[in-house]
Amino acid sequence: MNWKLIGRGLLNKDMRTKVFAVLGILIVYRLLAHVPIPLAEPAELKQILDNLINTDSPPAILTFLNILSGGALASLSIMLIGLGPYINASIIIQVLQKAIPKLETLANEGEYGKRKLNQYTRILTFPLAIVQSIGSIFLVRQVAQQLSGLGDITANASLSQWVLMVASLTAGALILMWLGELITEKGIGNGISILITVGIVSQLPFIFNALWDGIRDSTQSVEIFGLFSVPVTVVIGAGLIASTILTTLFVVYLNEAQRRIKISYAKKVQGNRAYSDVSTVLPVKLIAAGVIPIIFAVAFLSVPQLFGQLVQDSANPRLAELGQNLVLWFTSPGGHGSTAGLIGGWEGWVYPVTYFLLVVAFTFFYTGVVFNSKEISEQLQRQGGFIEDVRPGKDTEKYLTGLVNRLNLFGATSLGLLALTPIIAQIVFLQFNLNPAAASQLVIGGTSILILVAVALDTLRQVESKALMVTYEDYDNNFYNQDDESTAKRRGFGFLRRNKKS
Repeated sequence: MNWKLIGRGLLNKDMRTKVFAVLGILIVYRLLAHVPIPLAEPAELKQILDNLINTDSPPAILTFLNILSGGALASLSIMLIGLGPYINASIIIQVLQKAIPKLETLANEGEYGKRKLNQYTRILTFPLAIVQSIGSIFLVRQVAQQLSGLGDITANASLSQWVLMVASLTAGALILMWLGELITEKGIGNGISILITVGIVSQLPFIFNALWDGIRDSTQSVEIFGLFSVPVTVVIGAGLIASTILTTLFVVYLNEAQRRIKISYAKKVQGNRAYSDVSTVLPVKLIAAGVIPIIFAVAFLSVPQLFGQLVQDSANPRLAELGQNLVLWFTSPGGHGSTAGLIGGWEGWVYPVTYFLLVVAFTFFYTGVVFNSKEISEQLQRQGGFIEDVRPGKDTEKYLTGLVNRLNLFGATSLGLLALTPIIAQIVFLQFNLNPAAASQLVIGGTSILILVAVALDTLRQVESKALMVTYEDYDNNFYNQDDESTAKRRGFGFLRRNKKS
């Protein structure tokens, strides 16, 4: 990363305007994250915050969504559903491109097709936001009744009040989508990713504070090689710092890893010129799916747990037993308040094993959606390109499919292990009899680091590219100015030079 180039780019007025505009949009986003849903009482909001999010064993999906939404879930803000509808709409459009030929044709029509697909994504976001708004209100109401002991927070709401609540949440999601697209238009980075990152960063102080509260009151000590004892606070603190650094380095290498395939062209035409013996590189990322598989896996795992919590108090004995088993099986090992379930029986292994397998499965699935070996091989064949020692057409498709599957095997396994880091940290906390509420804050774990690293690197690259463009313009202006001054001097018009200096 060329920091000097970025610094020179910030001297450009247009560059500074774009950066400050993005910062202003982020400030507006953080202000909107504290605007409550209409009709909600402040006392009830405080109770939900204390009893639902900060309990010893909160549902993983709620803690996860609260962090991703920048705390909007805990405060029942109009930004509660966040960018979920837009992300879901984008994924649905990407999947439909493989099923609907018209959408696939649009995807191959360059900038025009991209604009049309973005328009379809925005249109699909609206109904998804309405559905998710209604579902979020029901979810918060049911979980608040079951876990925090509150009554029905919407019991006295009329139809018009329900419409107002749903409209507020839907408008919040659409405003957030608009803010993300405004950031993208500035060319400083991907707006949606930046908003998610800012939401995570805004919750880091609360997470660190909860972790510190969980370890500072401990009076235990650990023997080091039988020679001297060290307070648990020092051991856990040093371990968290070291594990964070190591995990960050691992994520950087994992995010940047790619296989570079050499593509050769016997003859390539660009404009009115023909070139022979041209070679390019086709990069294939180790993890093309990014953090999407982890988000999907957490969402799927939350369904059995929430269903079990809702039916475990049922009057039907069989239904109540099923609910209790689902809660036992699909609660994180640290969420039970002890590690006995993981160490003593098979039930405690259901959650981590299922979590790992779901991450691996979704990685293979989503990579298959975003990387189409058949389409790439056909495009190479049309352009006269080929991979060395591989025949064009079907053989190229098989080669790319096999290569991506091998990369996916390692990438999906690494992503699954990265997703399990919060569970491992929770077990370590509970082994030392530390505060379970502090351990529950580690639910985001390596996932947040993956998001932060990926977005930070992508944003810095785009800022560097934008800085390179504006500095090139400065070089061009300096070149032409110097040429004009030298010409004027040769012709005896020295007053032009004096006027420019003045």
